[in-house]
Amino acid sequence: MLATSPTTASVRDRLDVAEREAFDAIAAALDGAGRLGVAYSGGVDSALLVAVAAEVLGRDNVVALLGVSPSLASSEHAIARDVAQRIGVRLVEFDPGEGELPGYRANGLDRCYHCKTALFTAIDERVVAEQGLDSVAYGENADDRLRPDRPGARAATEHRVLRPLADAGVTKPRVRALARALDLPVADKPAAPCLASRVPHGQEVTPEKLRQIEDAEAAVRAQGFTDCRVRHHGTVARIELPVTQIGRIADDDVRTALIQGVKDAGFLHVTVDLGGLQSGLFSLTLLGQAPRG
Repeated sequence: MLATSPTTASVRDRLDVAEREAFDAIAAALDGAGRLGVAYSGGVDSALLVAVAAEVLGRDNVVALLGVSPSLASSEHAIARDVAQRIGVRLVEFDPGEGELPGYRANGLDRCYHCKTALFTAIDERVVAEQGLDSVAYGENADDRLRPDRPGARAATEHRVLRPLADAGVTKPRVRALARALDLPVADKPAAPCLASRVPHGQEVTPEKLRQIEDAEAAVRAQGFTDCRVRHHGTVARIELPVTQIGRIADDDVRTALIQGVKDAGFLHVTVDLGGLQSGLFSLTLLGQAPRG
């Protein structure tokens, strides 16, 4: 394991055996990283990576790199800023410009590849030199490495981006457990894929569609739903909710407010999918695999 500072040692000493093993494995994967930039979204994976790197490498040697574009919801942007501030690292925001790539707009199964290519290219060309970075990493975990619907990983390989969580064998449950132990406020935050993931593959991704999705999801959450996806089917909004919360639609006030809010976002028809929240729905369906609940 890396030599640790007194602060790192005190943090590590508070962890139980399993959490300490995960911390040490990530620390080992960071050995030799130097001044590190982390492709950061404010989600639990990238937040944990930033937090552990800050403890191991020192906060002055870690920079959180946040790509800000129409595919990032404003609510997620605010969370990312807050979490970086709490961890105590420098946050650098930049526009990766993925919307300028025809491959991204075309929205094929490889959309994430084009998105990550834009992100890592912008980091390589504009951010690395400005911030004096020795290496760049992102928050792929060990479970992500096994998923067939993560073409963005190819872009990471092409740009020599480090994967400390995956290399350390840290799965999503272990990520969340260690994040709780480190008191990260996003430890139990639901996954929040980019807004473009709500547009069916083969249908063009546009700023206007992304705005509609963002506004509609804000309207859903305003009615007290803890998580949601609003799938964009032209004039139709198909809302996915946690199965345990679908019954709330029977409340007249909730239903009326939901319909109005989603229509105000620009949709003509509002539907609720009885299948519930289905992570990776469009990609996994085309790949012949069942979506995750």
